[in-house]
Amino acid sequence: MTRMKLQSAMEYLMTYGWAILVIAVVLGIMYTLGVFNPINYAPKAQPGSCQVFRPNGPGSNFDLNVLGECQGEQPEYTAHFSGSNYFVFDSVPQEGASAYTISMWTYLTSSSPQSLIVEYTQTITASGCSTYGISANPITINAWNQNYGGNWYTSNSGVSIPLNSWKMITVSLSGGGTGTGTMEVYVNGTLAATLTGQEMLHTDIGNPITEIGGGSTGCTGSLTGSLAGGIANMQMYNATLNANDIAALYQEGIGGAPINLQSLVGWWPLNGNVNDYSGNNNNGVPTAVSYTGSWQLG
Repeated sequence: MTRMKLQSAMEYLMTYGWAILVIAVVLGIMYTLGVFNPINYAPKAQPGSCQVFRPNGPGSNFDLNVLGECQGEQPEYTAHFSGSNYFVFDSVPQEGASAYTISMWTYLTSSSPQSLIVEYTQTITASGCSTYGISANPITINAWNQNYGGNWYTSNSGVSIPLNSWKMITVSLSGGGTGTGTMEVYVNGTLAATLTGQEMLHTDIGNPITEIGGGSTGCTGSLTGSLAGGIANMQMYNATLNANDIAALYQEGIGGAPINLQSLVGWWPLNGNVNDYSGNNNNGVPTAVSYTGSWQLG
């Protein structure tokens, strides 16, 4: 009788054990994809639902405030790039600043180096060609400036971003000229690398254009390839945000509003459009930029 019970128990385990194992694996995958994360099912902010109000017009820094749904609600859409789409605006908001910070949420799908931001001159001349860019994997600043003898400068932080998940990248520089700047790289609000003696050639570019998500430059030399992945909530400041500000910005989440309105020069949530919601009117011009509402934060 005991032997029959043991045999029956073994048969039960053999029959249902594999089913239980498969269910456990499926649940694990669903958890990894964020299916059980309640954040992914919270109401999402409509495009343009939060923006900076500048009562005295673009460039003013008095009586600034944010209006609308500005409590860190997740965006309804995120912008996605696949190598042939990008957007531009005919200015460099942080141009001429001795310090600046660029922050954005990124979703990278390729481990190869790829451009996030490229700045270059609209009118190329033999003595005035300038290119400046920030690329990912690893996070690197590249600069070409004919006015400095046609030198190509590279500041490699050595920090790479994990693939297939949303991460907040923040790059800040302080200093000026050639070889005098300090570069700090943050990932998810935490300092990941500090480099000194870095280039600040972006302050010398004249009549510039800025391209987001593309790798073309229209200038001598070349940067890394076009972006493969997504970007959300890109912010530019003409000051170096401190570690506490950057940590607070990360805690606000992918839909967070700017943390320092006084130094904010551009804010592109990329929630369904390429408009600048900083109040400074640096609206973008898109080329085949696509948006998805089925993204997840996992």
